[in-house]
Formats: sequence, structure tokens, C-alpha cells
Amino acid sequence: MISRKTEKELAFLHDLFIAPDWGERFAEMIDEHVQLPKEGKIAYIASGTGGHAIALQERAGLELELICIDENPECLEIAQAKATATNQNTEFRNARIDDLPLADNEFDLVIGNASLIQRQRLRKMFSEMVRVTSPGGTVALTLPTASSFGEFFSIFWEALHNRGLLLLENDLEHLITELPKITDVEQMAEDEGLEDVKSWTRIEEFDYETGEKFLTAPLVAEFLMQEWLATVPEHSRADVAQEISRLINEERHEAEFALSVKATLLVGRKTHTH
Repeated sequence: MISRKTEKELAFLHDLFIAPDWGERFAEMIDEHVQLPKEGKIAYIASGTGGHAIALQERAGLELELICIDENPECLEIAQAKATATNQNTEFRNARIDDLPLADNEFDLVIGNASLIQRQRLRKMFSEMVRVTSPGGTVALTLPTASSFGEFFSIFWEALHNRGLLLLENDLEHLITELPKITDVEQMAEDEGLEDVKSWTRIEEFDYETGEKFLTAPLVAEFLMQEWLATVPEHSRADVAQEISRLINEERHEAEFALSVKATLLVGRKTHTH
């Protein structure tokens, strides 16, 4: 249930299943609300297999230089192949998203995709994004915010209760409360010295026909559930997963089980120099 796939396997899953559905929901918000500079440099942090970044490059034309950063080198290989096929000069670099190998004050626009980033890494990632943005430049961050995954967390709590694992209640509460509120994200931007801070949020739903299909969906099994089940003892994980599946099937009453996400985009303008 929580066995980790190789980086190559995760990259293919990301390209085939995550980017076209999950990633697209967040990318649409960027397309709608973030204006590309007419010239200069853009950095795209946690760019995955590059689909959205390359689409931005195609839209922007040759006047804009685009550098993409991702932690999975296999994702970057897929992204590079796409860029080569479309004759795009996008540059791809393998590096930590919270320790960017980029100079201070270098980019006119920095986009960060924190939709699948562990929450404890968010602030450092965002701080790095601000650091590399030039004065007058724009910082844009996408992420799920508080109240996301509520349907699942309710069932997860019940599954832990039914399996006599209520000692893990505090861990579950932490999973719920570590999702930042929109006001927390806006405050983070202001703490970093950004001005004209704005945010947009919309509810996105991901529907699953059965509990089994929910648990085996690549988004859930290989990305979200890795963190959700991390504190459950290894010998209990299969049992808890089975109970989650049973509860979903019992409570959905022949309807699809909907996993709802509060997708948020934060945008701010940097005015100071690092």
C-alpha cells in the first residue's frame, strides 16, 4: 500500500496520470491569473514532467528565458524530450526546491507548484522563490489549503477507530491542521516582504467509483497516501487501507466518492533586493 516506486516509475505516473488531471487544475489558475512578462526570465519550481512550463514557453515566445527546477531527474528527462520535440529552448535543472541553485534577484516571474510538496517544506521553498525573484518581479505559488481532503480524513479517523489505532489521532489531527489557511499563506507572503498580495481559491473534486479504485489511483496510492499512512505501523497499513475501502463503499451509497481539494493560487510582487 505504501511501498515506494522508483523515480523513473513515479515520473511516468506523474506524466500519464498526475499532470493531466491533478496538475491541470492548478495550472489553469496560473493561466487565468498570472500575466507573463513580455521579456526576461521565468523560473518554474517543481515543474514535474514539464507540460505546463513548456506550454508557457510556447505562449511567451523566444523573448522569455525559462528555467525549470525539479527534484526527480527522471521527470526532467521526460520534460527535456517534450521540449526537444517542440523545439523549445527551455532549460531543466535537477535540484532541491527549497535550496535553489539560482542567483538572487534574477527572475521576472517565479512560479512554484507546491501541490504535492510536504507542508513542512513549504515556507523554505517559498522563501527561496522570493530570493531569486528580481525587484518588481512576480511570485506565484499553487497549493492545497485548509479544508482539503476533508471527506478522506473523516473516513481515515473512523478506520483508525475501528482498528483500535486511536493513539494515532494526534498524527491525523496534524495532517489536517498542517494544511495552511489562505490567511496563513497570505501572511507568509507578507512576511517575505511581498506587496500587492492576492489569492484565488476554487474547490476541485476527484471522483472514484469505489473504495478500491480510490486506493489504487496513482494520485492517491503513490503520492497522497505516502504521507497520510506514514505514521501507521507498517504491519497495520494493509488492514487500515482495507477498512478505508470498506467505509468508502459503505458510505457512498452507489454514488462516486469525491475527494475535494481547495486549490489555491497566491500571487505577490517583490519590491526589495536580496
